[in-house]
Amino acid sequence: MTRPNGSIRLAETNLNRSNGYAIMQTRFTLPQSSIPTHWYNLAADFPEPMDIPLHPGTRQPITPAEMSAVFPENLVAQEMSTERYIEIPEEVRDVYALWRPTPLLRAVRLEKALNTPAHIYYKYEGSSPVGSHKPNTAVPQAYYNKVAGTARLATETGAGQWGCSLALACQLFGLECKVWMVRVSFNQKPYRRLLMQTYGSTVYASPSDQTEFGRKQLAENPNCPGSLGIAISEAIENTVTNPGTKYALGSVLNHVCLHQTVIGEECIKQMEEAGEEPDVVVGCAGGGSNFAGIAFPFIRKKLCEGKAYRILAVEPSSCPTLTEGELRYDTGDTAGMTPLMKMYTLGRDFMPPSIHAGGLRYHGMAPTVSHAYKLGLLEAAAYPQNAVFEAAVLFARSEGLVPAPESSHAIRAVIDEAIQAREEGRKKVIVFNLSGHGLLDLASYDAYLNGQLRD
Repeated sequence: MTRPNGSIRLAETNLNRSNGYAIMQTRFTLPQSSIPTHWYNLAADFPEPMDIPLHPGTRQPITPAEMSAVFPENLVAQEMSTERYIEIPEEVRDVYALWRPTPLLRAVRLEKALNTPAHIYYKYEGSSPVGSHKPNTAVPQAYYNKVAGTARLATETGAGQWGCSLALACQLFGLECKVWMVRVSFNQKPYRRLLMQTYGSTVYASPSDQTEFGRKQLAENPNCPGSLGIAISEAIENTVTNPGTKYALGSVLNHVCLHQTVIGEECIKQMEEAGEEPDVVVGCAGGGSNFAGIAFPFIRKKLCEGKAYRILAVEPSSCPTLTEGELRYDTGDTAGMTPLMKMYTLGRDFMPPSIHAGGLRYHGMAPTVSHAYKLGLLEAAAYPQNAVFEAAVLFARSEGLVPAPESSHAIRAVIDEAIQAREEGRKKVIVFNLSGHGLLDLASYDAYLNGQLRD
């Protein structure tokens, strides 16, 4: 469902300790020994099986051998697995220990600002070395490629969070890394590009002159802002034309969503520590990885334990894949080189507007998220970017953390849920994934604060 947009309606509030907002603990942490030992695979619990991916040329079910042209066999096995739990290698857990478990915090000051009876919790993934949730899958992807004998990884990135994460993971496991960064983000977010280069990776603005497909796009439109679909095509072309190279993707695919479930597995334990159970679970959604990370373990509890959670995916209204897309087979890239996946899509040729939430500028939604949406296991909402930044600024001024533009979509929906609880006069427990900080996105905030941000 698409929720109404508009200014955040604040209410006068008494900020003293008698109004019920003051609590003894606002931060819920777990010992390092509580880092999950297994990833959770939602495909094992779907009441209806997912549609299988097809070869883009033959339109026949794609085989593991065909997938192995771009991915190592060990990741192909995870991509096609229906096993409920997959063990996390110790080498991966050792790296996870640099930042995991991540904290769960209660947004008491935001609750006060909204004068809401709702209890708002957020799982903060911005505490990772690169400031987002993306290393949760970058680290295992680099590890499995290293084990498989890969020398070099090629990838794309939108806002740069995924590129930074893979750059770090490749450095930790001794792999070379090439990144095609969507041109509009390459220009808007130079510090993410510099962070990738600091970690030792090579970064190209996409479309680039490094690939045949990139050169074709530039010939048709020298000022092309780029898209994730184009950048994926360039990275895959580079993969198949360079021996010893494999491709790594930061969202969409089953194994990527699988790796992110460490978020929700930790969150369930932390909510138990807080002594509450959520009514609503919220995450922003572009390709689907951070949303899957928070949502899939809670969907498991819906399916296996009969829990009545509302699960809400929030996307930009300028790229409304779930709320306005079509469920059909489509490729994940513009050139049509990836497998055909059954997903909600705006079409592989869709060119998203140059919004500042670059990580959400993608034409398709993860097949696992799409299937869950089709089955009615989650809802969807869409917002324009000015309404999103309004919520982001309120969160920053209340809680002190400057959220990433992508994560701020979830914040906007959470605020609307909390205001609804206030107007209905009932308590509601809301938990959301704050998937990254916005300290490298301050140019976006500058545009909003100076009235230069357009919907």
